Parts: sequence; structure tokens; C-alpha cells
Amino acid sequence: MRSPIDPFTPAVELAAAIRRKEVSPVEVADGCLERMDELDGRLNAFCHRADDDVRKAASAAADAVMRAASPEDLPPFLGVPLPIKDLLDVAGWPTTHGSAGAGQAPAAASDPVVRRFVDAGFVLLGKTTTSEFGTLPFTESEALGASHNPWDPNRTPGGSSSGAGVAVAAGMAPMAHAEDGGGSIRIPASCNGLVGLKPTRGLVTNSTVSVEGLGTSGVLTRSVADAAAALDVLARHDPAAWWSPPTPRRSFSTAVEGDMPTGLRIGALTDSPIGGIGVDPVCAAAVGVALRALEASGHHIVDTRLPLPPTEELVAAFTTIWNIAGAGVVLADPDRVEPHNRALRDAARSIDSWAYAEAVKKTQQLSRRIVEGFVAGFDLLVTPTMACLPPLVGAWRAGTDDNPLMALLNSYPMGVFTSVFNVTGQPAISVPLHHDDATGLPVGVQIVAAPWREDLLLQVARTLELAHPWADRRPALG
Repeated sequence: MRSPIDPFTPAVELAAAIRRKEVSPVEVADGCLERMDELDGRLNAFCHRADDDVRKAASAAADAVMRAASPEDLPPFLGVPLPIKDLLDVAGWPTTHGSAGAGQAPAAASDPVVRRFVDAGFVLLGKTTTSEFGTLPFTESEALGASHNPWDPNRTPGGSSSGAGVAVAAGMAPMAHAEDGGGSIRIPASCNGLVGLKPTRGLVTNSTVSVEGLGTSGVLTRSVADAAAALDVLARHDPAAWWSPPTPRRSFSTAVEGDMPTGLRIGALTDSPIGGIGVDPVCAAAVGVALRALEASGHHIVDTRLPLPPTEELVAAFTTIWNIAGAGVVLADPDRVEPHNRALRDAARSIDSWAYAEAVKKTQQLSRRIVEGFVAGFDLLVTPTMACLPPLVGAWRAGTDDNPLMALLNSYPMGVFTSVFNVTGQPAISVPLHHDDATGLPVGVQIVAAPWREDLLLQVARTLELAHPWADRRPALG
């Protein structure tokens, strides 16, 4: 029996309905599980299901609602289902990191990000697919199989938070955990017609600092309000982390609900930050849609250019660090690691510690140069999220028989605009502002702010959401 709950209801609205006792967490969980049964066989968003755990947690949430003296006493997302990307540990569940070489032993403890979600009342819905170690923006692996885009199953949903994007876009979950080390929140947001915010480096802390601070956790959502409310859950001071700022004094939800700013300096970047990569005209046109809407809202479009370093400097520094993605993962069978990741591991082992330290230093120097120029020239920068539409499933494989690292080179058009801001650590959000008339595919626009200005980023994203609403755009899933 199909659930009466609209599977595309935003998480904040779902949480409010649960607090008002208009819907039970058990009904909500059952609706998600039913939709997973219906759709996941052809889309492949989930790699681990624990339906009994889900129903038990939903039942406990329902009991908590009935016992509460007041709705204000309840956690903000009590009873709302949320899946976790299979790069983070959830106590009692296996973490494969998308690799056939990983073991299946259950994790002993949950990552701090997972614990924050649980403390906020979320019901953990399962684990979502990812590319092996999160190194590619495609999930098509020996371990987890291929994940497919709900808008066109012949296309990739992006990645490496592939399953997270599929789950939310297809209505299997109202919100999903994601991680971003080179675009892995923003790329699936663009591919699937979602909102994806990468926070400032250090604002959200995991159990360890990922790839020298290039990586961070976040969520994929359908609305800006959901993205803001989720960041309020995740952006908590963590005294045990290597670095962690104080908990923000003003909630991000409050910022989005308040008066919108005007008079901001808005810059644009539509040429690829890496030479030799073309930008699809549809992706460039999406930036124009955003700029016209922002200008109409009282902001100033400026001609200042982002001071990017030479391509070879930026790529060399980033890839030297990116080689260690997957380091620390305990492997039961290293021979089953995929060829491109074996090549990355071999490359990492060939670099001595001195050269690696030099690359880390160089990355920090390049970051400073870019951020100083950004702050001097803009309040916000608008770019395409990707230089291309979602590629066909399997597109990353071209040439990999001769050179496994072609898998990464073939992925450059997807991450060329996003990865720069993993280097700088700036907050960046992808919003589904545009679509391609020829294919019907969503096209994301990336907005970037200065470090620690998530409030400004979310406010302007909300302005665009009001100017060009996307809530009713849904894939035709049959």
C-alpha cells in the first residue's frame, strides 16, 4: 500500500508535522522503506539496509512524541529519516567505503557527524552508495554496482555522494548525509536537481580531518530551508577536534528567515579554472539566469576576475594530496581495490614525505592567494556547478584500460568548478536554478562566499529559490 505522505515533503516540514502529531514517525519511515522497495532496484541508491533498525528507531521517536509535554521539548528533526553515505561509520553497520576490498565487520562506534544527526532526532535510514574511497564523481564499482540518475537512468547521478543524491531526488529520503572533498556534495546536487552546501573548512568536524582539510560533511536537500536547518545541527563546536570554531551565535535557519541582504558585489566565473576544458553553453547560461535574478534583487554585478594561479600549480598541489584519499581504510583484500585507486596509492607511495609536505604548503599558499583576491573583489561568486551535463553511465571508463588514471581525467569537467573551493576551504552551494530544454536534465549553479559566510550564502540561495522556484520539479519515475 502506497504511503499517503508526499515523498517529496521537505525535512523541516516533515519534522513540524511530526511534532504536531499530524503524522507518525512510523508512517514516515514505512513510506521511505516502501519507496526504496519500489525504486531502488533500478536506481541503486542504498548499499546497506537495516529495516528492523529503522522501524525500531521510528517507534522510539513516536513514543517520544507522545510523551513530550511540549513540542518545543523535542529534538528538531525527531522521526525524520536520513541515510548516511558509506564513508562514515555507523555503530553496528559495516562501512565498505565503496570498495570490494573492504571488510564487512560492523563499526564499533559512530562518527561524530552521525552522532549529531542522532542527537537531532533523525532516524538513520541505511547507507548510500559511493564511489570507492569517494575518489570519482561516478558510482559504478565492483562492490556496489552502478547508481543511476532518476531524471535519466542512462546518466550518472554524480558523486561521490551518488546514492545520497539519488535517494533525495527520487523521494526515498527527505534529506541525506553527503561528503565533499572535490565537489561530492555539489556535483550530485547539480546532477539530481537538489540543493547541496559544502561548509567552510573546519565548521563541521568528523572523527578525523579528511585529506588535509579538503573534505567535509554536509547534506543534500530539496530546499534552502532544509540546508540551513541541517547546518544548525552539524555546525557545533567540537572540543576534541584538531580545529573547530565556536558554535555560531545566530542560527542559519534564522538567517534564512530574516530580511534578505541587498547591494552585494556579485562576481561571475564561466570559463573553466583549468585550461583546455570546455564549458557546455547550457551550464554557462545557468549563471546568466542567476545573475539576472540577483541584479533584479538589488545586487551589483562586478567584472572583477578571481585571481586563479596557473593550472599546473593548482592541479599538481591538489592531486598530490588527493592521492591519499582512502588512506587509513582497513582492507580485507587489497587486491580487490579498483585500478584507478591502486594507481593513486602507488603514486602516493612514490612521493616522499618532504615532497608531500611541500605540496601541503603550496596548497595553503595558493589558497591564501585566491581567498585574499576573492574578499577584495566580491561578496559572492557565481559559477556553473559543473562544466557539463550529467555524463552517461560509464563515461569515465574511456582509456582506462591503458591508463587507470584516465578515470580522474575523464571526470575533470564535473569537478573543475567545485574542487577549487575545496582547496580554499570556502563555503559553496549548488542550487537547481536551471534545466536543459533538450534533455530535461537539471543544471546547477554554484554560489561561493568568503569563509564563515554560510549565512550570506544561504540568504542569497533563498533569494534565487524565491525568484525561480524549483520545488515542483520532480523526475518522472513512473
